[in-house]
Amino acid sequence: MSRAESVILTNMCMVYDEDRILVQNKVNDDWTGLCFPGGHVEHRESFVKSVIREVKEETGLTIYEPRLCGVKQFYTEKDERYVVFLYKTNHFEGELISSDEGEVFWIKREELDHHSLALSFKEMYQVFTSDLTEQFTYLDNGEIIRDLY
Repeated sequence: MSRAESVILTNMCMVYDEDRILVQNKVNDDWTGLCFPGGHVEHRESFVKSVIREVKEETGLTIYEPRLCGVKQFYTEKDERYVVFLYKTNHFEGELISSDEGEVFWIKREELDHHSLALSFKEMYQVFTSDLTEQFTYLDNGEIIRDLY
């Protein structure tokens, strides 16, 4: 029995500055709502370089010292394992520039719940801000389960 499986590798980064967090209002794909910037890891690209590139492309900011703080994973409709490496940093420079992915802006951490969040982002946020390290979403008898570890 083969253990090989198709995997999609992505990233997301919480850029923060004291009590503020940088959010993106995703508008152009199936996953809409407020979240953190990020995207796909390109062929032969390191995970760290991919998150630095994605944040730059989507926000205009250059980030430094992104720290891996967790992982989100789920299976797509095509049974592909989708892995999101979750990073955070408070080291950055530049000016905010929104992209085709959506508007980017700063909010206070406590204001997050007052916005329309992307699906399962609330659970992901717990990984960014606590000692939890993983969020795994799966179907169990037709019910969506979102486990936190």
